[in-house]
Amino acid sequence: MIHNKQIITIDGPSGVGKGTLAQLLAKKLGWHFLDSGALYRITAYAALQKKIPLDDVPALCHVAQNLKVQFIDQKILFEGADIQSQIRQEEIGLTASKIGAHQALRDALYQLQRAFLKGPGLVADGRDMGTAIFPEAQFKFFLTAQDEERAQRRFLQLKNAGTSANLAEILYEIKARDERDRTRTASPLKPAGDAIQIDTSHLSIEQVLEKVLLICNL
Repeated sequence: MIHNKQIITIDGPSGVGKGTLAQLLAKKLGWHFLDSGALYRITAYAALQKKIPLDDVPALCHVAQNLKVQFIDQKILFEGADIQSQIRQEEIGLTASKIGAHQALRDALYQLQRAFLKGPGLVADGRDMGTAIFPEAQFKFFLTAQDEERAQRRFLQLKNAGTSANLAEILYEIKARDERDRTRTASPLKPAGDAIQIDTSHLSIEQVLEKVLLICNL
């Protein structure tokens, strides 16, 4: 039986498949979906568009507090335009990681993320969903994968999108971002104490989905 406002959080570093898993899970359950990383990417995108210095925390917070975002199917609508492809660029991801280190910015996005929680339930994908945003979640997962596998997945993703990429550079950037995210004082990347960890290195997304559904008994 699905109770009102159930929550499943899926955290982990980039390239582990958490975004795809969260979308498939939300669709299968008929629940709402939150891509929290997209909120940071959209804030980064808006900051770059407005030429806001990345250390101007009050200005960044103002942008974050006034985001108008909708997740519809595979689209991310921001101010009426689908910016899905724009915010997936490497520059935006790196910028999002940098501004995400500001606690004030994380605080500014807190209520916006909480607002996605509606019945019958929510699948939330991010880096601190189970630790900081939805600590009351009934089910918490933390996905991992080998660095080389994550870099290869990202390389193929960019290649399939027609974007030139260097595998060695991607691997370096993944490791650098992991280090930055794990060592920041504001909501560091780490599994919640009660999170179930799944290594996706040698699993298909369908196998991960099946494993999660079995654990949640949904």
